Amino acid sequence: MVQSLLLFVLAGLCEIGGGYLFWLWLREGKSVWLAVFGVIILAIYGVLPTLQPVSFGRAYAAYGGVFIVLSILWGWLIDKVRPDKYDWLGGWIALLGVLVIMYAPRR
Repeated sequence: MVQSLLLFVLAGLCEIGGGYLFWLWLREGKSVWLAVFGVIILAIYGVLPTLQPVSFGRAYAAYGGVFIVLSILWGWLIDKVRPDKYDWLGGWIALLGVLVIMYAPRR
């Protein structure tokens, strides 16, 4: 379970970080090299979910919940937008969904 959660977090950081680097290039006029590194990081993101021990659909459904939480944290730490109680509530609900999808006992 710990390895699986770590893979989700790494994938999320790669997707958000790679997208952010592209954002900096296109929206804020930063160096094109940020976009190049963004593409490389996004390619790594594409590989990480394949290491999950479940089917594609289940892995991506659960990843969506992790992505929600990481996006809230990214916004808080990087963009300096403090989450409110509804952000936190939504994040917890999404995380609960991840736990159910990935780790509920099945036959």
